[in-house]
Amino acid sequence: MSIAYKRVLLKLSGEALSGKNGIINYEYIQEIGKVVRRCLDEGAEIAIVVGAGNIWRGRQGFDMDRVRADQMGMLATVINSLAIQDAFISVGVDTVVMSAVEMNTFADQYTTRGAIKALEDGKVVVFGAGTGNPFFSTDTGAALRACEIGAEAILMAKNIDGIYTADPKKDPTAVKLTETTYDYILANHLNAIDSTASSLCQENNMHLCVFGLDKSENIYEVITGNNCGTVVKNN
Repeated sequence: MSIAYKRVLLKLSGEALSGKNGIINYEYIQEIGKVVRRCLDEGAEIAIVVGAGNIWRGRQGFDMDRVRADQMGMLATVINSLAIQDAFISVGVDTVVMSAVEMNTFADQYTTRGAIKALEDGKVVVFGAGTGNPFFSTDTGAALRACEIGAEAILMAKNIDGIYTADPKKDPTAVKLTETTYDYILANHLNAIDSTASSLCQENNMHLCVFGLDKSENIYEVITGNNCGTVVKNN
């Protein structure tokens, strides 16, 4: 089966990577690594941004400084990035971690040119520490990096199987959308994608697919064009 996208940015939900008895399900990340290896073997180039919801979800209490809380979230994404690197290498996927914040003991410093070179060399590149700035989500970080590296699409793997007309956990009448537009998402204030990320993708005509990470095989299905979630495009 041929791939539908040559270069992609895969956004992994931190929550979807957590285990029942800990913050990281290492065996499941290895499963994801095997699927990614299969995609690489078929010619794909894959960069990854991972969230940190399994470790840190923002301010803990109203008195906590927002900037400091976001900095802690950035560090949490680096922890997840290193876990992905280790698990992927263990299943034969050459993987590098690049951080938006300088921490050369643990990760390479992010540069667009360095990231593209690594992708062209057949390596998976994991982007840690978000954009390096507070007040921006990892969804926005994923959109930014995807634009910078010239990705053809963002594959957004979450702990929900797509975008709905409302929050399905709160509204039993919510309907899953198989295809929608950035205009619709922004106009209806849908929270499946951060609004800043939606605007950035819209401005850069970025193709996006939101799907569930309940099965690692879903990554292969999406990258080969078999939509198993919600496709988002411009009008």
